[in-house]
Amino acid sequence: MSMLLFYIMRYKLTDPENPNNDRFVLSKRLSFVNVATGWLGQGLGIACGMAYTGRYFDKASYRVFCLIGDGESSEGSVWEAMAFASHYSLDNLVAIFDVNHLCHSSTQPLEHRVDLFQKRCEAFGWSTFVVDGRDVEALCHVFQQAAQVKSKPTAVVAKTFRGHGMPRKEELIRYLGNECVLSIGLQMLRMLIESQIQTKKKLNPKPPVENSPQINITDIEMTSPPAYNVGDMIATRKACGLALAKLGRANDRVVVLDGNSKNSTFSDIFKKEHPEHFIECSSEQNMVSVALGCATRGRMVTFLCTFAAFLTRAFDQIRMGAISRTSINLIGSHCGASIGEDSPSQMALEDLAMFRTVPNCTIFYPSDAISTEHAVFLAANTKGMCYIRISRPETAVIYTPDEIFEIGRAKVVRNNVNDRLTVVGAGVTLHEALAAADDLSKQEDISIRVIDLFTVKPLDAATIISNAKATGGQIITVEDHSSEGGIGEAVCAAVSTVPDILVHQLAVPGAPRSEKPNEPLSMFGISARQITVAVKCILMN
Repeated sequence: MSMLLFYIMRYKLTDPENPNNDRFVLSKRLSFVNVATGWLGQGLGIACGMAYTGRYFDKASYRVFCLIGDGESSEGSVWEAMAFASHYSLDNLVAIFDVNHLCHSSTQPLEHRVDLFQKRCEAFGWSTFVVDGRDVEALCHVFQQAAQVKSKPTAVVAKTFRGHGMPRKEELIRYLGNECVLSIGLQMLRMLIESQIQTKKKLNPKPPVENSPQINITDIEMTSPPAYNVGDMIATRKACGLALAKLGRANDRVVVLDGNSKNSTFSDIFKKEHPEHFIECSSEQNMVSVALGCATRGRMVTFLCTFAAFLTRAFDQIRMGAISRTSINLIGSHCGASIGEDSPSQMALEDLAMFRTVPNCTIFYPSDAISTEHAVFLAANTKGMCYIRISRPETAVIYTPDEIFEIGRAKVVRNNVNDRLTVVGAGVTLHEALAAADDLSKQEDISIRVIDLFTVKPLDAATIISNAKATGGQIITVEDHSSEGGIGEAVCAAVSTVPDILVHQLAVPGAPRSEKPNEPLSMFGISARQITVAVKCILMN
């Protein structure tokens, strides 16, 4: 780190966020480290996103250095990132493996076999150098060689010894990961280190090459109103792909990543129109890490698309991204049991619960093409993490092109002074609620109010409560999601302190299975017919 920070890297010490600075990633949260990765093996994927942005979008001279512990290298996400960096020829990226053979509670499986580390790195297409991590001159030579490598990322495999040159080294190793390590004495360690310094020369990093472009990713506006008419049939997943392409026309710093599902998520619409701003990532974990890297320092408006169910495998990366307060936008397609004949493994029934736990995460759940387009543009202009939940089935456009949408503001889409109950839905279940309202009005002369949440988080509690009070204090929530952690529980929490309001939940129970496209909603009790039955039962009691 001393070699990197005071001899190799180029940056302004007084301006750590300068866009021209070299980047440094390690598993600690420091003022000059843009992301918090813990010891989880996520740092290299994030470094890949930074390097990709530097090479392909900024086309700038800054380089990215990532320090990786050898225990950390046991994580599969490290090797996903290794494959990604090699595929995209990120020659502005240097990964340093600190091979000290110790993990948190034991020794690393490869121990000090730096030759095996070298073979693995070379097998992934990296230019690889092995060096004695204690030899300053050797490190200097290796890092200078790395700067000359073209069309390949560089790995530096450094053999090190924890506590080398310090007294009571065995005790230091024995208590690794325990606060007892500090009992050695900080003052003694400081004196020992100072005694080894051979120069009083003040070390200053080299200044960066200032060739990063000036950018603006704020206040991105729609170039025109949504081009849909009431009654048009279009899936929100396709409307989302079209909205991303439109967003790309509005700002040239938009990037979309996809996990090899672009023909299903319709992110291929964006790719066809903006091919240089599309990144194919084959795995969700690394895709989220790369997206976090692209978004650091506010250089890109970053969206990533995949099946909502597959985002569960990347929850660790999502959680750490939120801790770093990184602004990325995740789009989860094929949500719920409404995907029909697709495998149950692809039915996202827990994604709302997952994202509701993420700090400062905005959750959009649009119900038609108009609201979907607004969700995309609102997400692009929102600080922090955003999640957009989109569906596979085609649904009718219910809003006019001039409709205005706001974060945290629900829409009352059906109301009458004689309404006797309020139904809250989103996505496909909103359309089921509207169908149920029509049936009840025609067949039973029962009038019900219908609310479209639009954003699940923040939830528009005021609108829900005021309408519940106006309709007898009865609410039905209906959702294409498990009852745990979804819309129903969010509404229950919102009204919990208000007396005389009852919430009845309709949600997908148990484990789903494949069904024909027109059957799943009925199979799991969230269709218009079941809403109608629930309304009658509640009003009869």
